[in-house]
Amino acid sequence: MVRVRNEREIDLIAESCQIVADTLDMLTNHIKPGAVLLELDSLAEDFIRSKGARPAFKGYMGFPATLCISIDEEVVHGIPAKRTLQDGQIVGIDCGAEKKGYYGDSARTFAVGEISTDKKKLMDITKESLMIGIEEAKPGNYVSDIGHAIQTFVEAEGFSVVRELVGHGIGTSLHEDPQVPNYGIPKQGYQLKEGMCLAIEPMINLGEKEIFTDKDGWTIKTKDGKSSAHFEHTIAILSEGPKILTMGNA
Repeated sequence: MVRVRNEREIDLIAESCQIVADTLDMLTNHIKPGAVLLELDSLAEDFIRSKGARPAFKGYMGFPATLCISIDEEVVHGIPAKRTLQDGQIVGIDCGAEKKGYYGDSARTFAVGEISTDKKKLMDITKESLMIGIEEAKPGNYVSDIGHAIQTFVEAEGFSVVRELVGHGIGTSLHEDPQVPNYGIPKQGYQLKEGMCLAIEPMINLGEKEIFTDKDGWTIKTKDGKSSAHFEHTIAILSEGPKILTMGNA
């Protein structure tokens, strides 16, 4: 069931989204060579709890951490460990928070030190594709209009769109209907209405689109071992169009 939220509910979702955005902003200064993933996770959990919220991912379907931290060929759902970030890597950090029964969800990909031109372009195109997709999230359009815009832009730049992982509705649950693929043909699926809240999240690969799940049962990786980038915003669809609730300073 696709839920339409009233102004009060959108305000509550926005409150959780602001905490997520602030968490990612806080982490920005800590993303550097030598940073320990478990320490980044602890910083995020402490920060979220200091805002009167709780980490939305921790315990969700058994996930053991506050953040999903995914490096280079890891697409999403990487589990924070004692490993350290290395110069030249890119790292996707996905964060969620719940406060007063409402959820926020956002992800950014960061450069660790100096990165290659290919990785920089991958990050830039993925971030731009998110904004292009968000532009299509307006009343009267369809869910597939978002994915079509993302796919068209990304593939024209020579990158590939992950098919198996999608965005989603969000509100009183972390994942709600509708699913929001990052590919497709226009005018398919649910018609978008004022009051819908969506988490739009392109996952874009430097190489081929194929992925697999690592032996830990969580971490999704590219089959060809090439890097992947991930950006995500939670948005509310208003009468005048989409409003990003997780903008932050990035």
